[in-house]
Amino acid sequence: MTTTSSLGKLEKIDLRTVWKNESSEFTPWLALEENLKILSDTIGIDLELHTQEQSVGPYSADILCKDTATGGWVLIENQLEKTDHTHLGQLITYSAGLQAVTIIWIAAHITDEHRAALDWLNEITDDGFNFFGIEIELWRIGNSPIAPKFNIVSQPNDWSKTLKQSRNSMAANLSDTKRLQLEYWTAFRQFMEESKSKIKCQKPLPQHWMNHGVGRSGFVINSIASAWNSEKNVYEGEIRAEFIILDASKHFEAIAKQKPEIENQLGFPLIWSAKEGTKQAKAYVRKDAHITDVKDWKNQHEWLKEKLEALHTVFAPKVKALPK
Repeated sequence: MTTTSSLGKLEKIDLRTVWKNESSEFTPWLALEENLKILSDTIGIDLELHTQEQSVGPYSADILCKDTATGGWVLIENQLEKTDHTHLGQLITYSAGLQAVTIIWIAAHITDEHRAALDWLNEITDDGFNFFGIEIELWRIGNSPIAPKFNIVSQPNDWSKTLKQSRNSMAANLSDTKRLQLEYWTAFRQFMEESKSKIKCQKPLPQHWMNHGVGRSGFVINSIASAWNSEKNVYEGEIRAEFIILDASKHFEAIAKQKPEIENQLGFPLIWSAKEGTKQAKAYVRKDAHITDVKDWKNQHEWLKEKLEALHTVFAPKVKALPK
């Protein structure tokens, strides 16, 4: 049995003892896949490195990533000191030049005025833009290896933006179906977060699908709640968990060759679809279900969670192994 006297003591480590230089040491460290994964898990966005020191006119942005679920650009600007006005201006300049839709400002300390600035940017922009303020810390216990910790200081206010979206949607005479879809995905995202699923959910939108990253741009996992039943070809409803290759001409053949192994690992068969004349290809599993049956939502969400997690577990390493 562990006693109080046997517990270790957390010790905070100065950032400069590990990274002497921001651009030549900290930025390359963060750009490593395993470290971007820590940041991805913190903010709930699946990040894929695109470039370091991305040129923007006469300037260069620290790190440029892709959100693998949406394909949107993610800009990361680093500071090993407290935030300053210069870097705030750089964030705005770089995001405009790169057309980044998610902006992450990482620093040793984010001042109150800069936190307020990020909060204000999240408030005045629509839900297509996201501003994060992240503080980086280093900790260890005794002689253990030093461990990084990211703390969110400012982030998009999903609730207020959902309210804004709802107001705008109502003004545009949003249909009952669209309202139901928004409520369905809002409940699904909450369910996934409460169950601590490894699947990251994007912001709920009034549509019949939700994208999830699988670790590499050009590939996504989708949740589908459709009024159309693809097996019966009637409007009776279904839910689906899909693995999608956005450009089938590049990688579908390589993935499809592994079909027996993939389905054996999953423990269930998939429906494979690569229709002539369409750019995308997919492999999916489906189930009869009705989005209008609100009492059944929990069962539907549990089924989607189980299938999405299985698809991610099996397809993520296979996607990673494909040639660039």
